Amino acid sequence: MFKGIMLSVIASVTFGVLYFYTQLLTGLDSEQTFGWRMLATLPFLTLLMWLLGDLGHIKTIYQRIIARPAFLLLLILSSVLTSVQLWLFLWGPMNGRGLQVSLGYFLLPLVLVLSGSLFYGEKLSKFQIVAVTLAVIGVSHEVFRLGSIAWETALVAFGYSAYFLLRKKIGTDNLGGFWWDIVIILPIAVFFIQKGEGSLALIQQQPVMLLVVFGLGILSAVGLGSYILASRFLPMILFGLLSYLEPILLALASLLLGEKITPQEWYTYIPIWCAVLLLVIEGSWHLYQQRRHALALERNVQNYEQRLTKK
Repeated sequence: MFKGIMLSVIASVTFGVLYFYTQLLTGLDSEQTFGWRMLATLPFLTLLMWLLGDLGHIKTIYQRIIARPAFLLLLILSSVLTSVQLWLFLWGPMNGRGLQVSLGYFLLPLVLVLSGSLFYGEKLSKFQIVAVTLAVIGVSHEVFRLGSIAWETALVAFGYSAYFLLRKKIGTDNLGGFWWDIVIILPIAVFFIQKGEGSLALIQQQPVMLLVVFGLGILSAVGLGSYILASRFLPMILFGLLSYLEPILLALASLLLGEKITPQEWYTYIPIWCAVLLLVIEGSWHLYQQRRHALALERNVQNYEQRLTKK
């Protein structure tokens, strides 16, 4: 579980960096940036899978397609669900809607927590119950304040939830499944790169932009790869609760990019930040307990070996 927690933290920090990174892609719109991101992510994701020994998942999914061609339709649906999210992630900060997108990521873990309870029978700990309650208070305040949910917020919260549930249902909740998500959407990505004016010309006129695109691919592969792996190693509830770190970083990035939090919005963010603090406390306590258990077990083994030696 510790491995899953670390992967989730790495993913959240990387996504926060990506919010800033989009500012380097000046001259490209969100669709062109999405196209370059998909094109650049695939080779680095493949390299990451090779380093992790996960390339076998690609072949396994291919064999499933050959054995049951209708399975490809589910893969296409999975690819569309994640591609919409990856496009929206870039579109938000580039169009001054970063806070609305980040609020969707605040709401997403709640939907995942409910999904874990309803579909997988996962149980909440006492700390998690309090954390979820605080998060519900924060998100409910925002919905009450606005009178409705922005389409960006709803699309993230419910679209991403549907994506993760579909992947678990069809058994593609691994890096191989995400690799196929990108491969399937590549024709559309190439279309976005070539559409309009300026995308290819900008790369030719400013060769340094090619390095920026490579950096986009590396960050995307690390962030998305860590996120997908974390969803595999963690229970749905814990994965959902840890996901609150990402929207906090995205919200901070949006503020640094010039967006503002009004005085009324603080009543949304403060309860959610307190929820995250509770999760940190619970995680630290679990690590402390595991360490104590490991030391006690080690002492028992040593005592047993000493008794055997005396005999």
